[in-house]
Amino acid sequence: MSVTTEQRERERPRISRPLPPRPVPTPRWPPRTSSPLATAAWCAAGVWAAVARIAAFLVDGAIAGDERIERWAVGASPRVRDRLFRARAALHAAGRAAKAWVVRTWPLFVARLAAWTSALGRHLRRAAVAAGAWLVTHRLALRHVAARTVKVGVAGTVLVVELVVAMVATVHASVLALSLSTRLPGSDVRLPPLTQRSTVYAADGSVVGFLHYAQNRQPVPLSRIAPVLIRAVIDTEDAHYWRHGGVDAGAVLRALKTNVLAARIRQGGSTIAQQLVKNTLVPPGHDVGRKVREMVLAERLQHELGKRAVLERYLNTVYFGEGAYGVEAAAETYFGTSARGLRPAQAALLAGLIQDPTGYDPLRAPDAARARRATVLELMADHHHLLRREVRAAAGEPLPARVQAAPEPRDYFSDAVVQGLLADPRIGKTRQRRYQQVFGGGLRIHTTLDPALQRQAQAAIAGGLPRDGHHLSAALAAVDPATGAIRAVVGGTDFNSSQFDPALAGAGRPPGSAFKVFTLVTALEQGMSPNEIVDGSTPCRIPNPGGTPNPWTPENFEGEAFGRLSLTDATVHSVNCAYARLALRLGLTRVAETAHRLGILAPVQPVPSMTLGTNPVTPLQMASAYATLAADGVRHSPHLVSEVDGPTGETLIKAEEGTHRAMSAQVARETTEVLREVVLRGTGRAAAVAGRDVAGKTGTAEDYQDAWFVGYTPTLAAAVWMGDPAGEVPMRGVEGINVVGGTFPAQMWSAFMTQAEAAQPPAAFPPPDGVPFLPSGTTQVTTWCSASCGRQQQPPGISPGA
Repeated sequence: MSVTTEQRERERPRISRPLPPRPVPTPRWPPRTSSPLATAAWCAAGVWAAVARIAAFLVDGAIAGDERIERWAVGASPRVRDRLFRARAALHAAGRAAKAWVVRTWPLFVARLAAWTSALGRHLRRAAVAAGAWLVTHRLALRHVAARTVKVGVAGTVLVVELVVAMVATVHASVLALSLSTRLPGSDVRLPPLTQRSTVYAADGSVVGFLHYAQNRQPVPLSRIAPVLIRAVIDTEDAHYWRHGGVDAGAVLRALKTNVLAARIRQGGSTIAQQLVKNTLVPPGHDVGRKVREMVLAERLQHELGKRAVLERYLNTVYFGEGAYGVEAAAETYFGTSARGLRPAQAALLAGLIQDPTGYDPLRAPDAARARRATVLELMADHHHLLRREVRAAAGEPLPARVQAAPEPRDYFSDAVVQGLLADPRIGKTRQRRYQQVFGGGLRIHTTLDPALQRQAQAAIAGGLPRDGHHLSAALAAVDPATGAIRAVVGGTDFNSSQFDPALAGAGRPPGSAFKVFTLVTALEQGMSPNEIVDGSTPCRIPNPGGTPNPWTPENFEGEAFGRLSLTDATVHSVNCAYARLALRLGLTRVAETAHRLGILAPVQPVPSMTLGTNPVTPLQMASAYATLAADGVRHSPHLVSEVDGPTGETLIKAEEGTHRAMSAQVARETTEVLREVVLRGTGRAAAVAGRDVAGKTGTAEDYQDAWFVGYTPTLAAAVWMGDPAGEVPMRGVEGINVVGGTFPAQMWSAFMTQAEAAQPPAAFPPPDGVPFLPSGTTQVTTWCSASCGRQQQPPGISPGA
């Protein structure tokens, strides 16, 4: 069946089309009011109408475009077509609603705007008429007020200008007067001596540590300060330093202006010279008189010293925090380098610390320190002392993570050095003056310390003491026989916990049988032979007129009984009765004199028990006396310090030779041969050093209260003491034994000497001339024992022994 065109048109879906827009009524132009405000309002209304018409045109265009969309949608699927038509219908509805709202509200908007502008115009005309009438009425009074106001304004302006000019002129005139006053006769400005730390050097030239007060300072000349640090400080603290005198007039005026505008003190005008005067010559305060005095002294100081000297003194005076005074100590503390080796980032940090060392501390306030460093770097760039790329590189460097405190010599050797200098009148007449010199005089103290031997001595003592809770300690002193130089001193295991040094200080401790060597030397000097027979039998009754007890009845060590034996064997086995009889036979006074001659400085009471070591002495004195034997009888005064120089290089102290022959070489060699036998086959076997010639003697005080070993090689003499630092306490049952000189002390001595001699070529003692020694075991010895043979009881009256 054919379908006509009319039928197709009827079946075709109808598309509703919007009605054409109503014509927008155009307001009358021009409005009735002719005020400028009304004209502006009508212009705004015209713009609104144009925008509305453009919007309507766009809507019409969109509707026209929908016809094309409609024709495309006819061929699409029903589902897509349905969704498209729905969206288009919604869009058309929204457009029509918006257009209708614009059409409805536009006439109302225009009418209201016209009413508002008309009312505003009327009010403005009324206000203008009223103001004109008031001005006409009061024109004479207003003219008078205006004239007075102009006069006051002009006068105030002139006054302000005059004040400013007068102030500028006054400041410049004051600075000029101060500058001229420096050229007039008057007293010189004298800066106080700059305290500086003293340096302690070891024998090899290495630095042991620094001695100083709370101020750690090492002054350096300007030539030894990095130029980048000098520029950083000047750019930060006094940018015009090289162009003004001691006072900067421009800086004073700038500070005055800033403080007046801020109504408080925000900026200072002090130059580097003024800061130096404030830190050294003027007492603290903020009054005007102090400021004037500061300026006067700054000008005089600048004139007398010159720019470079003032800058050098300032850089060595200023505080940088962490106890560091001066640029050298600051560079060491923060960066572990010298002031000469600072980089731009490091120099900027130090320059920034001057203003507030605590607030800009890189450890406690890293953010503030980093910002302050950046400020200093920018100042250096502004003054053309750094390139921008250098500023960026320096700003990216990390801050120091820790301070490197200057080493302080806190050990027994350094403490002995300090105590010796404080007692030396060559340093100063009074102790206070000596203290100032040692801790603030910039001394260069060259000691005899051998750092390697000191470490080995500390290790030997720390590793050789028993660890069973007896709280025992030990001391060691080592002396060079060829010079008397003290190479190592140890007073205990920990200087921080116990600073008393039994090796050098105090009255000392009884050395026991180690003192018998002086009786041996006296006997050999009186012509006795090492092979001469002496009586070591017990019991022995020694007359002691006027003493207690009388007679004195010593016993051999641990009840050992000997008959007649050679002087060598009496020494090897440390026979008390033999030496008690021998000392009385030789003369107690002579034995005491021999001890003093060899190096014992402590008082020696000439009593019968003296030969068994009942007089207290220090390990240093014993080591020094035995060193005389190692030096073939030549006595060298022991000394800790070889030389002390002042800060300018002048020599204050130089170790005197103090050399004299204390005995003949033959006697010294005979004594050495006897003492070698002690180590080879006697009580000192534990002190032997493999491959080395060793001579020495053990010593044990009464009731095991002190134990010693004193010995020497051809190149070094040393004494080891062991005991309780709290007092005379018996050392019984220590790791299962009673402590005697041949146990722990001999072992510690051997451990130290083994390390000390390892770096030296082997050396032998020179033999004596024509003295045949009896071979070991030729002397008849009858021995009975108690504790050493397993008996529980010890015979009464045991005296000091081996």
